[in-house]
Amino acid sequence: MERLRHDDPTQVGPYVPLVRLDADSDHVSGPRAVPDRRYLARTADGERTVLVCVPRVGADPSRWALEAEGARRLSVPGFLTVAEVGGTSGFPWHAAPYTPALPLPAVLAAYGGPLPEDTVRVLGAALAQTLAGAHAQGVTHAGLSPAAVLVTSSGPLLTCFGATRAERTGHDPGCLAPEQAAGAPPGPAGDLYALGAVLAYAATGHTVPEQSELPPGLRRLTAACLARDPADRPMAREALRELVLAGPSADGGPSTATALDHTGAPALPGRVVAALATQSAVLLAAELPLEQQPFAATQKVH
Repeated sequence: MERLRHDDPTQVGPYVPLVRLDADSDHVSGPRAVPDRRYLARTADGERTVLVCVPRVGADPSRWALEAEGARRLSVPGFLTVAEVGGTSGFPWHAAPYTPALPLPAVLAAYGGPLPEDTVRVLGAALAQTLAGAHAQGVTHAGLSPAAVLVTSSGPLLTCFGATRAERTGHDPGCLAPEQAAGAPPGPAGDLYALGAVLAYAATGHTVPEQSELPPGLRRLTAACLARDPADRPMAREALRELVLAGPSADGGPSTATALDHTGAPALPGRVVAALATQSAVLLAAELPLEQQPFAATQKVH
């Protein structure tokens, strides 16, 4: 999490931003690029805490608002639930219920580097399952990137729906399929290209690695997802099958398939679990700015 800056909003609809979820998202590129300014925020009465998002500086607010409304209408397991959409065309926003969550780049930072292969497989399988469900409904995510993946203790959530359509400058270019970079509309094959880039990032720390940098067990699938020809990429359910049908882990523990079947969530490294707990504790202790507190709470008792 990052402290608020002087140019951050002091009020977004009924919510008061407390901290930024991401670093300086208006001026970063690569895996940390995100098309939203994302804040952990609270109502002035302290009753509700949410993840609230507004467009990046310089984005087209009308297009962003259109994608936000599209996300609100979706019901796709594994997508972040957009509960509220509001604001004007000049300053739109959307909000989702808060649960402790870290963007994938923050997960790697908390862990101290690329994630273990077993963790990458389980996270990747959950993402592939989400994409398979979306594609079965005729929905293309069109915004998958490392920063769009929020990791929670119960599994990853996909955010930034429609980022490629809304604002390409806020999207990691390493996750943009060649045909989309050439102007083609987003489609399921583009989501699989982005999935390959996210798997590569989780396993190596960047979205465009050399094959030799990848763990041997992920090389074939990642290369297939990152194929330049969309026809050569697997479908989401095929990627899911390959990620789930892993053999026993190197330490002799349960297979990735067993972990998915029995828990439905990744076994996160301890340092990542600790970072999630720290976020929750910091947010719980955070106080609203004095000018945003309810009037009665600011009065001295004589």
